[in-house]
Amino acid sequence: MNESIRVLLAEDDELIREALVGLLERETDLRVVATARDGREAVERAVLHTPEVAVVDLQMPKLDGLEVIGELQRVLPQCAGVILTGHGHPNALRTALASGARGFLAKGAPATALADVVRRVHSGQRYVDPVLAADALTMRPSPLTARETQVLAAAQEDRAVRDVARELFLSTGTVRNHLATINRKLGVDNRSGAYRIARENGWVDFAP
Repeated sequence: MNESIRVLLAEDDELIREALVGLLERETDLRVVATARDGREAVERAVLHTPEVAVVDLQMPKLDGLEVIGELQRVLPQCAGVILTGHGHPNALRTALASGARGFLAKGAPATALADVVRRVHSGQRYVDPVLAADALTMRPSPLTARETQVLAAAQEDRAVRDVARELFLSTGTVRNHLATINRKLGVDNRSGAYRIARENGWVDFAP
């Protein structure tokens, strides 16, 4: 009898984490050997428990899913990585596969899909959820310039302008001008709205 595939699951939402563990443990050939609430804990527990497959949420505290996969490639290269996400951001897909992830799956996929993807990546295959791939292909390009993207990513929803200016080596006036231009381009009245739109479209979190 073949040994069960050893799986690590990293997800910061406790309810989702427990639900996914329950789904995986229904499978007789899979065994969840560790769980984690954030990216740093995921890397630490992977080193301790040596899973064969790591299933990690794209957006987590401390280290995001892409950073976790990158770290695991360095410290545990035999572990295949699967990214879970709710959106098919083009840059995220490209970066995830470049970082060494073997699978990219939507959180809303059928219950049996995750187990199937774990088996696939364990056998050396790659898998990209077709829904996420379609989302990535149809997502509109960013109207922001590289500098505007950098400013918005640094400013986020409510960070002080002087702190953004200091980090990017710009004047406060220049930062304010960029933020005003961003608001105009995205058709919003405030920075919070601009940042929300940019995040939903994958323009800031995964900007090169």
